[in-house]
Amino acid sequence: MKRFLILIVPVILASCNNSSQKGTAGATDSSQLNKPKVEIPSFNKDSAYAYVVAQLAFGPRVPGTPAHEKCAEYISGRLKSWCKDVIVQKCRMAAFNGKMLEGKNIIASWKPELKNRIILCSHWESRPWADHDPDPKNRRKPVDAANDGASGVGILMEAARQFSLKEPAIGIDIVLFDLEDYGPPQDESAGTDKWWGLGSQYWAQNPHKQEYSARYGILLDMVGAPGATFLLEGISQQYAADVQKKVWDAANRIGYSSYFLYEKGGMVTDDHIFIMKYLNIPVVDLIHLDKTTDSGFYPYWHTTHDNLASIDASTLKAVGQTMLTVVYEEQ
Repeated sequence: MKRFLILIVPVILASCNNSSQKGTAGATDSSQLNKPKVEIPSFNKDSAYAYVVAQLAFGPRVPGTPAHEKCAEYISGRLKSWCKDVIVQKCRMAAFNGKMLEGKNIIASWKPELKNRIILCSHWESRPWADHDPDPKNRRKPVDAANDGASGVGILMEAARQFSLKEPAIGIDIVLFDLEDYGPPQDESAGTDKWWGLGSQYWAQNPHKQEYSARYGILLDMVGAPGATFLLEGISQQYAADVQKKVWDAANRIGYSSYFLYEKGGMVTDDHIFIMKYLNIPVVDLIHLDKTTDSGFYPYWHTTHDNLASIDASTLKAVGQTMLTVVYEEQ
């Protein structure tokens, strides 16, 4: 999804946990000094890459297509092989053009009885239009969405496999959102952000568990490109600063400082906004931002070139290992 916000997010987000606004990015994480050492599983980059390949094999996962249906079955089936608590949440949402979309949010939960839990999320479907493609002839073609969708899902599928081998100490919910990228094409701007993140809007207002809550969340978005740079996304910094600092400090501590930069990025309309807005859970958006491109995102964002050639297993490793470190260090 993704649009850069020009204005500050409405005040309704200010109700997010005030403690998430503390902390300074780049400061030493002294809390690690008092934490007991825990064995962190090794994230398998080849496994994550294979899950990206498997998603792309169905073709563009555009809502309403056979590829979309088959990929949903594949993802939910794999998750069920690793987790006994998997829910496919169906949702029917209106798109910007009035079309009714049939979506499927896929949720896998570990230790669902625990109140001490975190959310790991991404979106799994493909954008119907490559509206930022340099060739105008391609701008109504669907996107393979290798980086903008499949990369985050591939990482979370490998994380799920790791959780099945060694459960974290806390509760985990992997939430894979549908209907994230069905916002209007660039030349049909609807002038509002409500048409983006439809699946996350639905889940945040109708969570899979009554009175659902979590301590915090991590959203993965465009996390597989070669040499990706993850800047400090602005909405996350404003409303989930502690979470952002936790993730960036962990990445830098384990050797991934070239990916996770202590540098401010723009404010992005993404799924994390709706989780914070409706569920009051601070969520950090881990997203590839690039100040050298006109869009501010990675170069092949919303183009026909967002294909397997734009995925690097080393980047999947950097993000996946960082995420596992954060998760397994929680007590």
